[in-house]
Amino acid sequence: MRHSVHLTLVALAATAARGLGAQATHHHADSGATHDSAYAAMQERGRIVMGVDQYTSTHHFDDLPDGGRITLVRNADDSVGAARIRTHLRAITAAFSAGDFSSPMLVHMKDVPGTTLMAAKKAMIHYSVRDLPRGAVVTISTHDPDAIRAVHDFLAFQRSEHHGP
Repeated sequence: MRHSVHLTLVALAATAARGLGAQATHHHADSGATHDSAYAAMQERGRIVMGVDQYTSTHHFDDLPDGGRITLVRNADDSVGAARIRTHLRAITAAFSAGDFSSPMLVHMKDVPGTTLMAAKKAMIHYSVRDLPRGAVVTISTHDPDAIRAVHDFLAFQRSEHHGP
């Protein structure tokens, strides 16, 4: 059952990405503005996987000495969007704790650095989620130096892909 859900999500994300990519290319030709269709497609896959518009939300991926932090919040008051973020980050916390990194792979449509080692060292990494007024934050912590490097690789990739600080 879980495998079929993942395949459905992959097919849905790929379909959305193709459609959005075509729209972005068309928009670029009409306006002459610089538009990154791959980024737009990734944002759309993120909307599908996470349940919220990535353009009206803010993602932060922060390194910490013992791991890191993922913060996702709505940019404006939006109780429905904030609830979706909380649900998504709770699901991510459970999945990551079990060594399942399929969600970021669906969003980025490629292997995500750090996740193979994070999955292998899942028993040594602790994930916790805390609600924020417009979303939530996941804290990732470990005392294992290799796991810390893997978490930092994962977060650096996310910052780069999401064009974050």
